[in-house]
Amino acid sequence: VQLQASGGGLVQPGGSLRLSCAGSGFTLAYYAIGWFRQAPGKEREGVLCISRSDDRSNDYIYYADSVKGRFTVSRSNAKNTLYLQMNNLNPADTAVYYCAADFSRESGCSALGSDYDYWGQGTEVTVSS
Repeated sequence: VQLQASGGGLVQPGGSLRLSCAGSGFTLAYYAIGWFRQAPGKEREGVLCISRSDDRSNDYIYYADSVKGRFTVSRSNAKNTLYLQMNNLNPADTAVYYCAADFSRESGCSALGSDYDYWGQGTEVTVSS
């Protein structure tokens, strides 16, 4: 089982980045996935999470207030990858971003890191002029 976050980098304020969370050894869509970030000197923050894919209902997605209207999530089941599209970035978004999988949740998703079972390595995002 492996999760790999990628796509981070340096971007100017107002710019965009798309992060990827690629899974191997398991099917990403079968599990709730969360995106978290940790800025230097700050606690880890839940940014966004998406429920497991279920043909019977739409995905449940949670957005932290700090990213509503700017961040969105999408899937590529063919690539076993989840994407975090980040628009209108500002310096407060500077952090290491992690994706994590919740292997036990049947519905919905959690913004609490302690609810997640497996974490990938992070990818660093720096927003600066």
